Amino acid sequence: MEITVAFGLLLLGYLLGSIPFGLIIVKLRTGKDVRKVESGRTGGTNAYRAAGKWAGVLTGLMDGVKGLVAVWLAAYLAEKLGGTPIWLVFAGVGSILGHNYSIFLAERGENGRWRLRGGAGGATAAGAAAGLWFPSIFFILPGALATLYFSGYASVATLSVPLMALIVFAVRAYMGIGPWEYILYGVLAELILLWALRPNLKRLMDGTERMVGPRAKRRAAKAAAESGENGES
Repeated sequence: MEITVAFGLLLLGYLLGSIPFGLIIVKLRTGKDVRKVESGRTGGTNAYRAAGKWAGVLTGLMDGVKGLVAVWLAAYLAEKLGGTPIWLVFAGVGSILGHNYSIFLAERGENGRWRLRGGAGGATAAGAAAGLWFPSIFFILPGALATLYFSGYASVATLSVPLMALIVFAVRAYMGIGPWEYILYGVLAELILLWALRPNLKRLMDGTERMVGPRAKRRAAKAAAESGENGES
């Protein structure tokens, strides 16, 4: 029964995660289809590119809520039915899979094959981690923002989310105040995000990944200054 319920919660998490808030918010804000903007993803970063800062923030927030609600529902059922922490892990992982590969965004590609569209999963992974242990967000969010600030790459900041969740849950488990099963969540979430961000990782290795944030502005200002100097010489 436990395995059946766990997979049921995986499916529940998947369906919740599949709600394409980025698509909805950008459509309401601008009338655009976020899937036709830049990376084509439906997460907060691309919503920001398509409809501005507040659309990106709201999308990221709602994507996080999906993961949070999925885990909290699993926790409620676990308490009522005598379940184990692995139930919560399945629900959290399911929400990330749903966000990245939404059943509501199925489309036929140019090769005739069906594919599922979505985001990269960073915000949903953070939300699910908060569902497992809410104070984890106070480590994950500042860490991700710091990673974005110093690296300048949204993809690197996204990958830092499950990594920091893994560290937090590992420390808590080692101290005897958290279940070891939550470490599995961090590992699986990181693997899912790595798979989703394969194109970004390739561009990082090639040196062609686009930078964002303060570091991108500093680089642009430096390039403009150097261009001006070359023009004068």
